[in-house]
Amino acid sequence: MAAHADRDDEVDLLIDAWSRRLPEADLSPLDVMSRLRRVSLRLARLRSDAFRAAGLAAWEFDVLAALGRAEPVHELNPAQLIERTMISSGAMTNRLGHLAERGLIERAPNPQDGRSVLVRLTPAGAERVDAAMTELVRREELELQPLRRQDRDELVRLLRLLGEGSRGL
Repeated sequence: MAAHADRDDEVDLLIDAWSRRLPEADLSPLDVMSRLRRVSLRLARLRSDAFRAAGLAAWEFDVLAALGRAEPVHELNPAQLIERTMISSGAMTNRLGHLAERGLIERAPNPQDGRSVLVRLTPAGAERVDAAMTELVRREELELQPLRRQDRDELVRLLRLLGEGSRGL
């Protein structure tokens, strides 16, 4: 069973229940993966709340952040945005239209290719995405406070290993 010295959490209780049902199964992967899933869900809520505080939806932040990370003048073509946000072309077209209507981006003809456009972050878009990022790191820091610096460093090292292992999937 997954009983621990301090106290059982929800994952421990879940593993205990499944171990009674499937006593022959090695449920040890759940110790890690179920906790990662729960942290991921909590992080998604935290991110959504931080972006909402800055007047953005998560998907708006993703597009604006890709532009914000680009070299000044913070401009990319739609194909670059699709690659950096990992969404479909149709979804990107809709998102860009919405962001342009809100005045957070502007689209202009590409001077090197008259058939395509360049997407540029507006000052209003830069202000929103910077506010969202500032709020996000503030909230994330609060979540990480229970961890000492060396615990964080070790967690980063372990998550990098885990991330590298999934590249073949």
